[in-house]
Amino acid sequence: MGLMSFQANFKPPAAVRGGIPICFPQFGNRGSLEQHGFARNRMWLIDENPPPLHSSDSNGKAYIDLLLKPSEEDLRIWPHSFEFRLRVALDFDGHLIFTSRVRNINSKPFSFSIAYRTYFSISDISSEVRVEGLETLDYLDNLCQRERFTEQGDALTFESEVDRVYLSSSDVIAVFDHQKKRTFLIRKEGLPDVVVWNPWEKKSKAIVDLGDEEYKQMLCVDGAAIEKPVTLKPGEEWTGRLDLSVVASI
Repeated sequence: MGLMSFQANFKPPAAVRGGIPICFPQFGNRGSLEQHGFARNRMWLIDENPPPLHSSDSNGKAYIDLLLKPSEEDLRIWPHSFEFRLRVALDFDGHLIFTSRVRNINSKPFSFSIAYRTYFSISDISSEVRVEGLETLDYLDNLCQRERFTEQGDALTFESEVDRVYLSSSDVIAVFDHQKKRTFLIRKEGLPDVVVWNPWEKKSKAIVDLGDEEYKQMLCVDGAAIEKPVTLKPGEEWTGRLDLSVVASI
């Protein structure tokens, strides 16, 4: 399902190019923090005694809970106390489920953006791949200073670099890969936006931890909350869920 660049840097504190990095508490450069925030560059702790799954949601699932709390360095650059619990679950059908819970343990409100930067492994970005579920939506084009446009096509196909934030999408998005005869289904809750990104040839050559030709076999389609940041009052908790699955297609 996921792609990992052969050029990826695994040495902390660099972010890993591939998999599903968590962009938090900022997406992109929409704020004063480093690109995509700091969560993807930090060491998360494993909760050795996590809360159990609900009985209605436990059939055939294996899971792990990862915890992120701000360090003193984090609090200097983003002065808000929080607890981020990320539950990663895998069921017997191969569904991969990510559930994020962000709790404000601060004495004042704060706001954040979040995205699951999902790198899908695909056959050929220029001829065999399309994305459905984004038709008629407004989007912010990061290649045009975040100017707002409306999607005109019945499906999104790719001929050049794409870097867009689709707004207020449905909760199911599909990525069709005709050559591999498979479809990625993205189901989401609490994540109203969808980011679609492929750097294409020129930008790929400028990204040191991405091979020059790897853009052809990758596509990021992210469940996200970006346009309207999430605001939490003291003691409040936000929950977002991303469910990824693969089905055979003709």
